[in-house]
Amino acid sequence: MSCLASCCASLTCGLCTSVASGITKRSARVAYCGLFGVSLILSWILREVATPLLKQFSWINTSDNLPKEYFQIQAVLRVSLGNFLFFGILALIMIGIKDQNDRRDSWQHGGWIAKMLIWALLTILMFFLPNVIITIYGILSKFGAGLFLLVQVIMLLDATHAWNDSWVAKDEQKWYVALLIISIACYLAAFTFSGILFIWFNPSGHDCGLNVFFIVMTIILAFAFAVIALHPKVNGSLLPASVVSVYCAYVCYTGLSSEPRGYECNGLHKKSKAVSTSTLVLGMLTTVLSVLYSAVRAGSSTTFLSPPSSPRAGGTKPLLQSDDPESGKEKKETESRPITYSYTFFHLIFALASMYSAMLLSGWTSSSESSDYIDVGWTSVWVRICCEWVTAALYVWSLVAPLIFPDREFY
Repeated sequence: MSCLASCCASLTCGLCTSVASGITKRSARVAYCGLFGVSLILSWILREVATPLLKQFSWINTSDNLPKEYFQIQAVLRVSLGNFLFFGILALIMIGIKDQNDRRDSWQHGGWIAKMLIWALLTILMFFLPNVIITIYGILSKFGAGLFLLVQVIMLLDATHAWNDSWVAKDEQKWYVALLIISIACYLAAFTFSGILFIWFNPSGHDCGLNVFFIVMTIILAFAFAVIALHPKVNGSLLPASVVSVYCAYVCYTGLSSEPRGYECNGLHKKSKAVSTSTLVLGMLTTVLSVLYSAVRAGSSTTFLSPPSSPRAGGTKPLLQSDDPESGKEKKETESRPITYSYTFFHLIFALASMYSAMLLSGWTSSSESSDYIDVGWTSVWVRICCEWVTAALYVWSLVAPLIFPDREFY
């Protein structure tokens, strides 16, 4: 048995070493996403199976009558806190990096065995912290999760504007036709989906005024986006307006589907006794994809997120250059290569995403619903709906801001 255990340990170490050695500069960002995905899976597993173990810890089980939901939330928050500290520390370490000659640049892309060990150690240590620290982190996570949703919205707006500008820049009729077709398709999808929401969340025989208000507001916003974007004084386009409309309809759906299962106006889930595996997997997959997209575009999507020396930041050249060939040679040897994205912002996205995933798995730390449900409750509803409204406000602001402040540069 001891020989078998030694072989297993050796194989495990060898696997970790081979994986770590295979991570290059190009794949480093994907590796961070993979590590974040592992933390999500770990949170999910511990949420389901760790309750009997956590009851044995006296600093966690401080009472004899604590419900199962309490221990599930504790497991999720403690894994999330370890993840948050890991990425938060990396974000602090990477502050001020401007070029690849900085020693810390190698820390960003290398040392993966040490990083995995530190991540695992932080995660384990979190289960030895007193409850008061976890309670404070749970409160702060609500604000961090909201900030992550806000960053998602900014990334969405940036992506839609970039998509539209890239096709318009081609200045060919086929691309204009493609823009029109996609815009019409998105608007049809948004209005069709909104109509379906009336069927699901406004069942006949019940007074569902709140749900009707949410859905009608979504439809009104979609119309408003098109009217404002196509106004002659606004430098807008129909494509971003249609994509944002679809996104708002989707967020409205996620908000309404998070209503309590016993709520009479939740016609989609009122008969279900527990959240389906497919719904949970879809929610987790959406989170991972959102984090992946936000992290990959971190620092490379807009100038204000880029490091000062990056090509997108628009560095200036000196007015006078030396003609001395020796000095030119030395300059070439020591020429700095600017980093292509902000490392600090990259890790900050993961830190905030750790908070958001904790809120997703713990139902925003609300114990009003059964432990069988994930991301269900009125807190989740209002967070989603407010996210939709903030998305609408930011998009409208991106259109009208140049008119209100014509002397300022917004792009």
